[in-house]
Amino acid sequence: MARIELTNVTKRWGSFYAVDALNLVIDDNAFVTLLGPSGCGKTTTLRMIAGLETPTSGRITIDGVPVFDSELGINISANNRKVGFLFQNYALWPNMTVYQNIAFGLSNIKESMPEVDWAARKAARLAEIFSQPGELVTLLRDALGQDEKRNEDKALLRLIDTYEISQFTAKEIMALRLHAASDSAAVAKKAAARQQAAADRRREQAKADGTELSDTFEILQNGQPRQRVRKLTNEEIDLVVRRVSRIVKIGMFMDRYPSELSGGQQQRVAIARTLAPGPRVLFMDEPLSNLDAKLRHEMRSELQRLHLETGSTFIYVTHDQMEAMTLATKICLINNGVLQQYAEPMTVYNTPDNLFVADFVGNPSINFIAASGSQQADGTVHLTFFQNMQGVFQCAKNVDIAQTIKRLEAETLAVDEKSDIERKGKSVVKDNESKKFSPRFLTVGLDDAEIEAMRESAQFVIGVRPEAVSIHENGRLEGEIFSAMPAGMETTVRIKIGNFLLTGVVFGGVLYKIGTKVRFDLSGSNILLFDSKSGQMLSDGMLALQ
Repeated sequence: MARIELTNVTKRWGSFYAVDALNLVIDDNAFVTLLGPSGCGKTTTLRMIAGLETPTSGRITIDGVPVFDSELGINISANNRKVGFLFQNYALWPNMTVYQNIAFGLSNIKESMPEVDWAARKAARLAEIFSQPGELVTLLRDALGQDEKRNEDKALLRLIDTYEISQFTAKEIMALRLHAASDSAAVAKKAAARQQAAADRRREQAKADGTELSDTFEILQNGQPRQRVRKLTNEEIDLVVRRVSRIVKIGMFMDRYPSELSGGQQQRVAIARTLAPGPRVLFMDEPLSNLDAKLRHEMRSELQRLHLETGSTFIYVTHDQMEAMTLATKICLINNGVLQQYAEPMTVYNTPDNLFVADFVGNPSINFIAASGSQQADGTVHLTFFQNMQGVFQCAKNVDIAQTIKRLEAETLAVDEKSDIERKGKSVVKDNESKKFSPRFLTVGLDDAEIEAMRESAQFVIGVRPEAVSIHENGRLEGEIFSAMPAGMETTVRIKIGNFLLTGVVFGGVLYKIGTKVRFDLSGSNILLFDSKSGQMLSDGMLALQ
């Protein structure tokens, strides 16, 4: 549907830079989540792409067409970008029914679009439906049951959804009362012939007027669809409303008001209203935050299905890394207005670019361990951590740790120098300069000064995901259960080892008593090694305890 590209996009208010020189490419049909802590600039980024916020500088293109360019003076309004926006607040009209809420935006559309002979199209569709009377009569009798008057709306909805027709066409079918006819097949046959004749007459009339009708009943002039600036007809609006209501499964609520719906149902109405105009891009700003945990889980599944069915490009803002991991094809992680990493969810989780990314993504959070050591001739890194414990880190790939750290230092210096130059060249100095991320070391009995001294002296930071903390009787390390939080299928534990705490996840219904001695290992091939000075990841790999 749409490829979006942001080039050096900056947004500031005074000296506060909400987004600072952001470069980002969002591929066609992607589901991208903008993730980060509150105030990091993710919603501002979304609003700038949508046209609800004007960037201070930079360039934004949708499908190669610039919608904003500070140098060229281009700034296309939001209503002309053909995008849909789903707000955290559903913003449904309380005095309108569900149908009216969805149709409201469609009734205001007025643009150049193909002319369609709707009378011919409806007649041809009715002829097609009446040609299969057995299926139609069975549907009507099942829906109407014994109380026709009471179940009429149910039967109309069944017709609308089964044959994907408008309510106007469905009412014509109901008016024929095939279900009550003594010879329904004969009645249907006559109706089919009558409707087909009407469709044929419309085709002949089109030829007499110097035009013709396409297979979809668009009016063709010299072989090309005839266009004119017009509004959508009631038939077109109804077909769109019914189509999107089928997608989000709210067809049975068309006559209800928002106050008569649950939070999840209101959310579906808001999604349907956003989808109705056929946006090239669908923007969502924390749309599930008002729902309870169970309903949020269900709606995530619905949004995944919706993305596949619509084929649209989705851009989704959230501070919930679980939503980002489960929904996205790519995660764009932002902190203090600066892009930290842009990659697929499992890449962000397994190989984070830096300490901030590793800390922010993952629940429970990653364990950080201060370490010192050096790389040996065989490529392994001999480490000392937890004050006196020894371990050998085996890099997953051949990495020259010393050269990598030198490169990172040079890159950091170059970035700092560039920032100084940019700072001097900026008309407004950036107040909210990004600060070095300090990893959290979970400790017991150490004061702030001791923790800071440990942080300053560390050459490396080891990152251990909770699932890599493996408790078993033959483990190389010994500790005691500091806390245990069972949650059914898994238990989150904290293990005290000396003055340090490690968070682990044990799968299965296992209960631990606080203070129990346990043995454990740091297992798996996804142990991470970071440079403590730059905060950048050096390698993933395995850690063998000695």
